[in-house]
Amino acid sequence: MPSEQPRHVLAAIASPRYLLSEWPWRALLSVLTALPVIGVAALLLSPITLPWAGMLVQLAEGGLRTAPLVLVSGLAIVGLAMFGTLLAAPFAALERRRLGIVDSRPVDHGPRNGTVASWLADRYAAPAAWRELLFLVLLATVAPLAYATLAFAVFFVGILIISPLLVVKDGKDLAGVADAITLGPWQLTTPAQAFPYVLLGLALLPPLAYLTGLLAAGHAATARALLGGGGQAELREVARSRTRLVDAFDAERRRIERDLHDGAQHRLTSMTLQLGVARLDLPDDSPAAAALDRAHAEAKDLMVLLRDLVHGISPQTLADLGLPAALRDLAARSPLAVAVTVEPGVADRYPSRVENTAYFAASEALGNVAKHAGPASAAVRLARQGDTLVVEVRDEGRGGADPARGTGLTGLADRVAAVGGRLLLSSPAGGPTLVRVELPCLP
Repeated sequence: MPSEQPRHVLAAIASPRYLLSEWPWRALLSVLTALPVIGVAALLLSPITLPWAGMLVQLAEGGLRTAPLVLVSGLAIVGLAMFGTLLAAPFAALERRRLGIVDSRPVDHGPRNGTVASWLADRYAAPAAWRELLFLVLLATVAPLAYATLAFAVFFVGILIISPLLVVKDGKDLAGVADAITLGPWQLTTPAQAFPYVLLGLALLPPLAYLTGLLAAGHAATARALLGGGGQAELREVARSRTRLVDAFDAERRRIERDLHDGAQHRLTSMTLQLGVARLDLPDDSPAAAALDRAHAEAKDLMVLLRDLVHGISPQTLADLGLPAALRDLAARSPLAVAVTVEPGVADRYPSRVENTAYFAASEALGNVAKHAGPASAAVRLARQGDTLVVEVRDEGRGGADPARGTGLTGLADRVAAVGGRLLLSSPAGGPTLVRVELPCLP
């Protein structure tokens, strides 16, 4: 089975095939595209960073010698607090887009709608805006040092590789002696002497590729931590995926119900009628009459079973009349005495995803009551609280319901969570048991 492809450069670096993959080139592209961004950020923040740098240098040398420098540094911080979050917004947007070069995981791009006034308010009130400002400060201060280190490493390796050309280029002096070039403690006067350094430079190319990848990974990790919404994008993607699975499951269930209803159920009904007609043509004392009677009875029992199965897969009442009517029909079909209360404000129809989840939550809860609780009655309550639809199933049974015992509550909780709702359970030993499902619904 092929291994899963890395989704970001740090995971790719851990792979032994890193150098043979596309990731070193993606890391290089990330570094190269970061250089102009860092340059612009450093230039824009230089009125703030330079006074502070000067003040720190004077402190390191023994004390402040220029009092106005303290005032300028303080004003720079005030200006950064007043306008920094506004200035950081375009840099944050660009960095989120650049992040895709070395990290294919989803990232939160922030709110895209709203008025200018609400956007300006978020620039000062939202914690994400101040994280963007912190990223901009790092981009203008720490990033130049990190990228300068990589640039020096690239320059050094490049000098080693082209050292024979440098020796030839220098030529000879007036006395006919070849000029020397210096590489650290070594002096080279001929291309032959430079050849080992060429090999050293070529040997340093793989470590240089790893260093480039690590720098790109560090930059991306910082951007994701400060600009990525704390992993909320991935959580939303998981939630959307779960919702799509629930929708696909509901669609498949409706298809199965339709095929059973329009195909198998109709054919079974026809067969039952034909058996009944055939039975009428036989005398009561015929040898085949008893066998035909048994076949006719089994066919009728099978019709009832298939009708209940079809209703359990996708109740027609829910599709035709809505949730309140479907819950009343569910109560009528229950072997228990079930009272259904529909509070004022509950509409007849809701989105199909909400209706299906609410119905099957009530069905699962009543099924658990019938199997495990042993009470004589149960109660179902349907209410609307703001933009939340509430379904409660209460019984006075023995209590002690535990999702770990396989009562279906864990699967029900997963289904409810997939549509953005939550399931609450109260079931002390001795009862009563209350299952409460809260589902977000359209106003």
